[in-house]
Amino acid sequence: MRVGCPKEIKNHEYRVGLTPGSVREYVAHGHEVIIETKAGAGIGAEDDSYRAAGAKIVATAKEVFEKSDMIVKVKEPQPSEWAQLRDGQILYTYLHLAPDPEQTKGLLGSGVTAIAYETVTDDRGGLPLLAPMSEVAGRLAIQAGATSLQKANGGRGILLGGVPGVLPAKVTVIGGGVVGLHAARMAVGLGADVSILDRSIPRLRQLDDLFAGRVHTRFSTIDALEEEVFSADLVIGAVLIPGAAAPKLVTREMLSGMKKGAVIVDVAIDQGGCFETSHATTHSDPTYEVDGIMHYCVANMPGAVPVTSAHALNNATLFYGLQLADRGLKAIAEDRHLRAGLNVHKGRVTNKAVAEALGYESHAPEAALKIA
Repeated sequence: MRVGCPKEIKNHEYRVGLTPGSVREYVAHGHEVIIETKAGAGIGAEDDSYRAAGAKIVATAKEVFEKSDMIVKVKEPQPSEWAQLRDGQILYTYLHLAPDPEQTKGLLGSGVTAIAYETVTDDRGGLPLLAPMSEVAGRLAIQAGATSLQKANGGRGILLGGVPGVLPAKVTVIGGGVVGLHAARMAVGLGADVSILDRSIPRLRQLDDLFAGRVHTRFSTIDALEEEVFSADLVIGAVLIPGAAAPKLVTREMLSGMKKGAVIVDVAIDQGGCFETSHATTHSDPTYEVDGIMHYCVANMPGAVPVTSAHALNNATLFYGLQLADRGLKAIAEDRHLRAGLNVHKGRVTNKAVAEALGYESHAPEAALKIA
């Protein structure tokens, strides 16, 4: 199979879908790999590194899309990219379709078979291709929040860990999954006073054991959410419903009860955000203020640390990528975890949560794959 990797074109996105190490693995499996020139520049991987790994370097993204049977990316295709996709081609990348009707329409019109990293599953019920970027984003959320809390950046002027004789900042993490765990770990490490809210009592027990009393765990009710958000200096939104739009848990009305200069970091913004006042921002203009509350809502947070992120992502995506390259649609048909990642196939939406969010008819992946 001819596997192609174009340079990412989303604002301040420096990651790359295939590292030279991954290219070498595809080549070892007998595949031809096509890389757009300078695709790996953001992680310090020059064209010569890709050539040494066995890739062919081409001058434009157009050549990558035209010549490849499978496209491997990091972020969702932009309009100029989905216009180049075609029937019979496999797209393997993050999609986050539920809050993005235009991209969904573009992919449906192309006839492409689109596998979303964020909905591929594993035997433990996890999301193995989303997890590494959730780990990065959770940790970055605390860095971003701590910076935004500085007075010159519009925040309250609070040091996250305080100093002897002065209380630390109060951090509320909404959601105890991978993002929430790593955000809490960073915040605790910096000395903050941390609370985690979640609706899974077994998960709260796990977190309580893991942190050994260093965080407060609370079952998430409306009352508990309001109490924690109103008392917080920094609120991290870390709620995920796989494939679906994130629920709006903090309303605009609730902002009036928060401390002026408090900071919201919405890590769920890729799925539409879990704060009513959230809208996607970029690394070049990451924050904005609503009712005295600073919002950080960058939609590709891990892109800020592309060396770490690209290698972590490739470590996770390589296994399934090789299966797709080796066996094509047969790999999807025979592997239930890859089928869970199938979001679009030949003009049909094959993920139930995406279909419900956008008003499309949902087609079971097994049935859709049988359509010639």
